[in-house]
Amino acid sequence: MAEFLATPFGTFLLIAVQCLLIIAFVMISLLFLVYGDRKIWAAVQMRRGPNVVGAFGLLQSVADALKYVVKEIVVPAGADRFVFFLAPMLSFVLAMIAWAVIPFSDTWVLSNINVAILYVFAISSLEVYGVIMGGWASNSKYPFLGSLRSAAQMISYEVSLGLIIIGVVISTGSLNFGDIVRAQSGDYGLLNWYWLPHLPMVALFFISSLAETNRPPFDLPEAESELVAGYQVEYSSTPFLLFMAGEYIAIFLMCALISLLFFGGWLSPIPGIPDSPLWMVAKMSFFFFMFAMVKAIVPRYRYDQLMRIGWKVFLPLSLGWVVLVAFLAKFEVLGGFWARWAIGG
Repeated sequence: MAEFLATPFGTFLLIAVQCLLIIAFVMISLLFLVYGDRKIWAAVQMRRGPNVVGAFGLLQSVADALKYVVKEIVVPAGADRFVFFLAPMLSFVLAMIAWAVIPFSDTWVLSNINVAILYVFAISSLEVYGVIMGGWASNSKYPFLGSLRSAAQMISYEVSLGLIIIGVVISTGSLNFGDIVRAQSGDYGLLNWYWLPHLPMVALFFISSLAETNRPPFDLPEAESELVAGYQVEYSSTPFLLFMAGEYIAIFLMCALISLLFFGGWLSPIPGIPDSPLWMVAKMSFFFFMFAMVKAIVPRYRYDQLMRIGWKVFLPLSLGWVVLVAFLAKFEVLGGFWARWAIGG
């Protein structure tokens, strides 16, 4: 078997199986993410939510997906058909391939590259094109306005996300997610994780993630009270399903990034309890719960408020934090609390 896997065809087959496993995990998680999002929102509003299809309504997401698949695809008159269909496919594929570098343990990762953070940022920066293409190809003013909003919003908050991650990279001395997680290991469990030395930036990263993924209260690109669903308004059936799936996959990816960068990834929070990929999944699920709670309890911002927070508050704070962390790491303040590369992680 080992000799077969060493052949080019065996290597190709192994990589294909690993890719299918990641796709299966993400797609199955997607069904429960949508279900959980609706259930949490319903609980906050003191109603039942999905409870008919399957036990406790667990198959409601499957039923909704089938409904979208069998519906007729309506293309607006005058739309650019090629770009109109390419846009949702691009949003879905880009959101999916970013998972190639997300580790669930020391060995559970498809591609353990040294520049994993740059790879994720390159992919996330391209995701805005799916929204822009969808809004432009719809040949309607409301979708186009929604896509322009999304472009400005996503670019604005990517700057803050990048600067916050630079602080983590300075502390670790590596762009590899595995190295970042290993730098957070120690004898004190969760007190060794980066949420403590980088505490002010955890909140900024979480809020910027909401804006980056167009989640409430920053869902201005698809604000139904202003833009009649924004860039998605002309989409139906499977293309709309691909847009929605890509959005939820990107949200789950942000949950994974928060877990890896600040909360130890697959590391156990309690010393003596073994590390496990289950810890990684549990942390991602918790942060998705936080995303859902924000959606349920925080009112939508105005667009000028959104941009002001991004450029006048988050950008100066994150830039100042990079300078501060560089100083603290250089002089190994508190015994290398911000310089894990100096103390060996």
